[in-house]
Amino acid sequence: MIVELKEKLNQLSNRFENIKEILKPEELESQLKKLDEEMGKPDFWSDQKKAQETASRRNSIANKLEEIKGVENRLKDIDEYIQLLEIEYDEEAEKVINEELNQLEKEINRLETASLLSGEYDFKDAILTLQAGSGGVEACDWTEMLLRMYLRWAEKNGFQVEMVDYQPDDVAGIKSATVIVKGPYAYGYLKGEQGVHRLVRISPFDANKRRHTSFAAVSVIPEIGEEVKVEIKEEDLRIDTFRASGAGGQHVNTTDSAVRIVHIPTGITVSCQSERSQIQNRAKAMQMLKAKLYQYELQKQKEKQKELEGEKKDISWGSQIRSYVFHPYQMVKDLRTGHETGNIEAVMDGEIDGFIESYLKWNASEKQQN
Repeated sequence: MIVELKEKLNQLSNRFENIKEILKPEELESQLKKLDEEMGKPDFWSDQKKAQETASRRNSIANKLEEIKGVENRLKDIDEYIQLLEIEYDEEAEKVINEELNQLEKEINRLETASLLSGEYDFKDAILTLQAGSGGVEACDWTEMLLRMYLRWAEKNGFQVEMVDYQPDDVAGIKSATVIVKGPYAYGYLKGEQGVHRLVRISPFDANKRRHTSFAAVSVIPEIGEEVKVEIKEEDLRIDTFRASGAGGQHVNTTDSAVRIVHIPTGITVSCQSERSQIQNRAKAMQMLKAKLYQYELQKQKEKQKELEGEKKDISWGSQIRSYVFHPYQMVKDLRTGHETGNIEAVMDGEIDGFIESYLKWNASEKQQN
């Protein structure tokens, strides 16, 4: 049994070394030092928003370094425990070491996932928008179910959520909703959720109990902040105001404080009703529009590059990515990675980490091949 403990420790050590090659702790230390120097400047807090973003970035790097050092220390400790066990065998000590190895494996799994979050904006907050597809009330109900799934996931993983737009259907569910998921690497974790989510179930709205297929589109973009400059012409905008409405009567007021902005050249639309004043809602809506336009331009560049390379496959963000089957069997399957589970209740209660991790690994593999 000691041989098995040593073998498992060796496997975990090798995995950890591979993770370190990706995370580059020396570079993280250097970044942390520069951020600390920046935060130490007298005028650092003169720009509150930029300062908060820098502080958040600094804390993310510090936490990652702390995890790396923690794993390093535990690997050394367990190696020493095994050496002592070889000198004087103790069955109870062997069980403790095995438990320590299992816990260490979980920590390395988390670091392994974190090592895949290396995109330029992965560390940012995420703007998550859900839109009901065709199918009337059935699709609206499905969209609300998906919203609850993401809210539960965020809660379980310690992310804060701000509801900025909520458009309920007249009968049930929601036509659309936008939330900002706030916390380190929110965008990095959620970016793979973008696309069309398909539901197959016996409709609770069908008196004949027939099986229905419903669709909802999920859009995920990073909250880019002030560091990216996007030119928006006033004449390209149509700005409407309306009365706010929300789930359970929340965010409802008696004035037209909610704001909807349409960017006429692209058709991109954003809405915000989370603030009490029209001015505040307009400012937040403009920030979301800026982020969406930036992502729109990036996507256009990618599509042009694919055309130049002779890429034939569909790269639209509207592509179907995941299927949720409630009937005649229970199965959630990601159509890109092949990851699947029969525990549909857990998924709808926010247990989607398996899908997120599988996507990040699949995406990294795709990048390597290209």
